[in-house]
Amino acid sequence: VQLQASGGGLVQAGGSLRLSCSASGFRFRDYTIAWFRQAPGKEREGVSSIRSSGGSTVYGDSVKGRFTISRDNTKDTVYLQMNSLKPEDTAVYYCAASKTVIWSSLLRYLSYAYWGQGTQVTVSS
Repeated sequence: VQLQASGGGLVQAGGSLRLSCSASGFRFRDYTIAWFRQAPGKEREGVSSIRSSGGSTVYGDSVKGRFTISRDNTKDTVYLQMNSLKPEDTAVYYCAASKTVIWSSLLRYLSYAYWGQGTQVTVSS
């Protein structure tokens, strides 16, 4: 199982970035995929999650209305469109996969067995 996160970078506050999470080595369309982030000195935070079919999504309170998660099962890729970025969005962003996650645990990092390496997002004020 491999997950590769990409698309991070440096952006000014109010700007946008789109992260991608490319997967290989497993039946991608059967898995729930999530994005997490971790800033220095802080706990890993659940950002967003999308069910295998793409029909159900969930967002952390801090990103609701600004971030959109989507997936393309034909390309084994999940995207995170991040708009109206704020300096507090600065973190390393990770994607993670799990085959079975109950709804209430979609943004809990312990629910996910497989992790990508992370991509840095820096938002300047």
